[in-house]
Amino acid sequence: MQDRRHFLKAAALGAAALSLDGVKSAHAAPFVKKDRTTKPIVLSTWDFGRAANLAAWEILKKGGRALDAVEAGVKIPEADPNNHTVGYSGYPDRDGRVTLDACIMDEKGNCGSVASLEHIVHAISVARAVMEKTPHVMLVGDGALQFALSQGFKKENLLTPESEKAWKEWLKKSEYKPLMNIENSSYGQGNNPTTFSPRMLPGNQYNHDTIGLVAIDANGDLSGACTTSGMAYKLHGRVGDSPIIGAGLYVDNEIGAATSTGVGEEVIRIVGSHLVVELMRQGYPPEKACKEAVERIVKKGPERSKGLQVGFLAVNKKGEHGAYCLQKGFNYAVLSEKENNVLIDGKSYYK
Repeated sequence: MQDRRHFLKAAALGAAALSLDGVKSAHAAPFVKKDRTTKPIVLSTWDFGRAANLAAWEILKKGGRALDAVEAGVKIPEADPNNHTVGYSGYPDRDGRVTLDACIMDEKGNCGSVASLEHIVHAISVARAVMEKTPHVMLVGDGALQFALSQGFKKENLLTPESEKAWKEWLKKSEYKPLMNIENSSYGQGNNPTTFSPRMLPGNQYNHDTIGLVAIDANGDLSGACTTSGMAYKLHGRVGDSPIIGAGLYVDNEIGAATSTGVGEEVIRIVGSHLVVELMRQGYPPEKACKEAVERIVKKGPERSKGLQVGFLAVNKKGEHGAYCLQKGFNYAVLSEKENNVLIDGKSYYK
């Protein structure tokens, strides 16, 4: 009987001790040091993404925030006079007006966007200002310009002589055919922007338009940015997928991030970047998620898809990345401690 009492007493004390340990553990949890083993990585669409990656990496390698890195990265092609599909020197619409679209999204789900913005080189920075200084997500047209000017952005002429010359050549026939990368297949490369060259054929190094850039910082947080001057010689007011959260760009800090390039109308139809991220949530690796999105575009328009280009790029929370596109020629640049700004060809649906 005495032994039984001692046993019950010891068991009670043991249970109490475990309970107290549990309380201590529960209170201690918030003070556990955050795991910072995640290595920074930055990825961007197309070959000109390599220069963008370098600017982003300058921030990431110092422990900076992914949001700052993605903005700094895409500002490089936005200001490049030799890039006729993003920012300054972008090809105009059919009325000769250069209009820009851009969006940005951070690890907390905050996002900002501008569409049909004129006269401002860095549309991405205006998009960030929309995110941080207004209660809105998107501003368009004259409203976006008015806001930009109120924030101190400089009004500039974005139509360079080279782009204007190409536009005037286009006006002779005024054929509006939003085919695969028309910006690069007929006009605007080299010293004579109106002379056809085999270098301009789809599938080579000039086969690109929008820049989408996604990054993970040293804290493991994701952000993304997407910016473009849109289709050359488009109808004035046309907006593609680039400034639309969920279409041209989507970031979910629990899962990963995705961006797109190519004919935006097709991406909008399937809310492409959001779809890719949600597929990764279901366990798809990045490349397979991008492939599934491309296949949905084909399914919705089998014949239409044969004459255009769309590509998706994705990275998951682990830093694993992948891409997939409709046509051959899409590539992306990756910069991390293990990958030295390498250019990777995306697999394609049409061989």
